[in-house]
Amino acid sequence: MKKYDVYAIGNALVDIEYHATPGKLSELNIEKGVMTLIDEQRQNSLVAQLDESHESMACGGSAANTIIALTQMGARTHLDCRVSSDMTGQIFARDLHDSGVHSSLDSRPLVNGVTGKCLVFVTPDADRTMNTFLGVSAELDSSDIDVEAIKHSGMVYIEGYLASADNTRDAAIEACRIAEARNINTSLTLSDPNVVKFFRESIEAMIGDGVDLLFANEDEAKELAGTDNLDDAVQMFKKIARKFAITRGSEGALLFDGIKPIEIRPQAVKAIDTLGAGDMFAGAMLYGLSQGMSFHQSGNLASLASAKIVTQFGPRLRSEQTQQLLSSFNAGN
Repeated sequence: MKKYDVYAIGNALVDIEYHATPGKLSELNIEKGVMTLIDEQRQNSLVAQLDESHESMACGGSAANTIIALTQMGARTHLDCRVSSDMTGQIFARDLHDSGVHSSLDSRPLVNGVTGKCLVFVTPDADRTMNTFLGVSAELDSSDIDVEAIKHSGMVYIEGYLASADNTRDAAIEACRIAEARNINTSLTLSDPNVVKFFRESIEAMIGDGVDLLFANEDEAKELAGTDNLDDAVQMFKKIARKFAITRGSEGALLFDGIKPIEIRPQAVKAIDTLGAGDMFAGAMLYGLSQGMSFHQSGNLASLASAKIVTQFGPRLRSEQTQQLLSSFNAGN
């Protein structure tokens, strides 16, 4: 038996969430609905203008959100990332540990510097907009990889945000190389349309000769395929991934299990915050696959879990919520 069901590597960020109107975003010169990388000066300026109006602050980052969801469901997980020894970094490391996630942060001294933060703006239409200062996450490289953890994992999961710098991209590629050399499956999420738009070459390098499982939302899939037609994007995905999942918001999801397409029906919920929905979808689907569920069953669980998270604020469910959701799903309710 493998020590870990899933190994992941990604940016470690503290998410600071705000409510905002489209008018407020325009006033702050923030592009709505996408992730934008900013420097520390710009982030400090935004925080000063927003004053103390944030709703919540939590350990975040795409891969971290996915891994925590997996762990809450009962999977054995490992996350490699980089935070600093500042107070925010210590909070992140403690939160990760308390969530039951194994990490190199438990055994290595935290580095000097500033821990990354993501300002998340939720508009009344439930859309999420992110302005991210990566801090020391931008310095993550291949030395942060726990090779033994990969060797003893059933799946490697990579977040697309690592495409934003050469060193982080190379770390992602190295993690996949180590996995592929040992016949360990690889999975990648495209993360955000702007990541695909501005770092296409790095995304393509991370995909390499193809990944075993690719996650994307519809906008990301179309951006990568260079098309406005979902069917064309699907055909392109079949060339770069053995299996894939394309989420479509209120229209459900389209899966491909390597043989046939699978339509996942949407859940009827009122969305108030879509932050973390894609991360939760990936986490729940990876959990299902790691526990022997079929691709279709795993997709249904992922749809249910992502629908649940958009009905509340923040990128994560509480552990008891996740367990209740899983129990209900297993009982067929």
